[in-house]
Amino acid sequence: MKRSRVNEILREADSYIRSFGYAMPPFAYLSPAEMKARRGELATIVDRRLGWDVTDYGKGDYDRLGLFLFTVRNGDAADLKAGRGMLYAEKIMISRQDQLSPMHRHIVKAEDIINRGGARLALQMHESAPDGSVDESAGVTVVTDGITRRLPAGGVLTLAPGESVTLLPGNWHAFWGEGGDVLIGEVSTVNDDLTDNVFREPLGRFSEIEEDEDPMLLLVSDYDKWL
Repeated sequence: MKRSRVNEILREADSYIRSFGYAMPPFAYLSPAEMKARRGELATIVDRRLGWDVTDYGKGDYDRLGLFLFTVRNGDAADLKAGRGMLYAEKIMISRQDQLSPMHRHIVKAEDIINRGGARLALQMHESAPDGSVDESAGVTVVTDGITRRLPAGGVLTLAPGESVTLLPGNWHAFWGEGGDVLIGEVSTVNDDLTDNVFREPLGRFSEIEEDEDPMLLLVSDYDKWL
């Protein structure tokens, strides 16, 4: 992705999020220069990869295959292994109309996916086969706002604003905005986007950035290079 396109997406996303009355944390607006100057005190933000995230999954067609995310808070994997401490994470995301976040599952993370506003959120779902691959025949059982729902293999669950679904490790899922753009909340166990995403098709979780202009704000995938 070109940096100019990333900057444009960030501006659009910030405006869309604000339209719902959602206030971003102060660190969201730190400039690259300020983050570099304050690197020591921002260790938690950098090490736990809090912040802006834009991905086209390495395919170069963000409007068709992509997702905007912002990690608001994230615990520590060591705490998760110990079973005590900060065991949770939170994200705010935007799924544009018909913009696909491709079929994937998580190894460790359990998550609530919440439609925070906008159009309907559609999720296509599968269970895992014993080897971890997509089970093309098994029905899917999930809990939506405390109610157990059963879908056929590959069935599509739609969530209206305010509705949510709990996805457990091994639940294969793909999602998109149906009928318009959707503001999505995610509340989960500790998040590790470097190692805990398994995609059905070979894809990259983070995008390669072509530096055609200066970054307005850093992405989490920029931290290693820029900081």
